[in-house]
Amino acid sequence: MRGMYLEEFEPGVVISHTLRRTVTEMDNMLFSNMTLNPQPLHIDYEFCKTTEFGQPLVNSLFTLGLMIGISVNDTTVGTTIANLGMTDVTFPNPLFHGDTVRVETRIVSVRESKSKPDRGIVEMEHQAFNQHDKLVARCVRQAMMRKRPAP
Repeated sequence: MRGMYLEEFEPGVVISHTLRRTVTEMDNMLFSNMTLNPQPLHIDYEFCKTTEFGQPLVNSLFTLGLMIGISVNDTTVGTTIANLGMTDVTFPNPLFHGDTVRVETRIVSVRESKSKPDRGIVEMEHQAFNQHDKLVARCVRQAMMRKRPAP
């Protein structure tokens, strides 16, 4: 399995990723603990009962990582050189334990590197949706991608 080379990306194309993931309580607890994030909104059921959500929220940085991770097999596995940045990150609706995430990626722009002829930059917009098709995360990502190797 490989990702796409720079020449294969086309602005405007939307990729609906087939890989999906149901988020568990353990995912949220492990991520929050591994990142030393003691936010009670993620780890304290009793505290969460007093919030407008009534239950723990999945850590938004886990959601961001999951969204990008789901996209990797179809876009960048083995063909990316580096992530250059993520901008316009939003979480318009909460993600909860038991929600199933699906992701779509829209190719925003593609350009060759001005200084290195073997690569270029792809800008992608990732969107993550729960099982009710509510948008739970969005970001624009810039990645340095390899060009197809010469035969």
